[in-house]
Amino acid sequence: MDSATDSRASEIGRFLARAGEGWDRAIHKPLSQDASTRRYIRLQREDGAFALLMDAPRVEDDPCPPDADRSLREKMGWNAMTRLAASRVEAFALISGHLRGLGLAAPEVYAFDPAHGFALIEDFGEGREFARMIERGEADEPSLYRAAAETLAVLHAAPVPHRLEKSGISWPILDFDAVALGANADLYADWLPLEAGGTKMTGAARARWEDERDALIEKAASFPRTFTLRDYHAENLLWLPGGRVGLLDFQDAVRGWDAWDMAMLTQDARRVVSHDASEAAIETFLARTGQSRTDFDERLAVIGVLNALRIAGVFSRLQHRDQKPRYGAFQPRQLTILARNLAHPSLSGMRAFVREQTPFVFEARI
Repeated sequence: MDSATDSRASEIGRFLARAGEGWDRAIHKPLSQDASTRRYIRLQREDGAFALLMDAPRVEDDPCPPDADRSLREKMGWNAMTRLAASRVEAFALISGHLRGLGLAAPEVYAFDPAHGFALIEDFGEGREFARMIERGEADEPSLYRAAAETLAVLHAAPVPHRLEKSGISWPILDFDAVALGANADLYADWLPLEAGGTKMTGAARARWEDERDALIEKAASFPRTFTLRDYHAENLLWLPGGRVGLLDFQDAVRGWDAWDMAMLTQDARRVVSHDASEAAIETFLARTGQSRTDFDERLAVIGVLNALRIAGVFSRLQHRDQKPRYGAFQPRQLTILARNLAHPSLSGMRAFVREQTPFVFEARI
């Protein structure tokens, strides 16, 4: 064990001792590494009780201050530009409290330490992710997706708080604004052309891209805002006893759109969502919220394109910059999602641009 690891282990011990209830004497079982800088350790207490330790050292770029302008955000880095929470445990703890206050099944946070990056949270158990249960044939996919949509309907019907507070600690809920949307969408222009041997867009092509991107963002800005979890998909949703939907990985929540969460759910980059499951989710959501299918389909297409441009760019960057070719396996599905969203009549300008610059997006796929 090196000195840094030894120091972190000592900090964990002190945090668990402060948490009390005998957690400092619990058995530790490290879980698989989170995709971010976080890791999780399952704790089993002497009396058989379980909890999870979230270990999220403050090593990422800082999150965005509420009053930061574009220039400052560019200097601060990616988290500030895109309004990500930088894995801050206070974001998780306070947002969890908000969700639980709405009657939703987010993990209870027993104790947290923002300065050191620790949280002791409720353990929902293993293998209950929607994706795993569907793979094993242990749950009906449309039924799970209906339940997920019902959960979103409850969330999106509630007022959006501007700031959450607990025990003298606060966390802002910021707008998913033009700067954040633009930085995410630009991943398409910077990286997707490399899929066909090209380079990032520059010159006249870049200028046209920015015009089409900004027009899309302006259209999104006209849609009603809601509390948006941002990473709402089958890997982050659990099917809990009693038929409740357990929520995970919500610390990046913003003031965004219902269609963002629904796009993440029904247009999953990680797995094929069946037509029946997708329709079950959409129809359930509209029935619970009383919204028009025509208006919702436009929002889902516009927001879905912004999201799909981002994800396609991320997959290309992972392959071509980070030398992770396995992400190429996800790209065909992602490009199909992008092409389907671009088919909406309100997206004719962006559709024509993408067809001209990256025509392979429209090739027939699974």
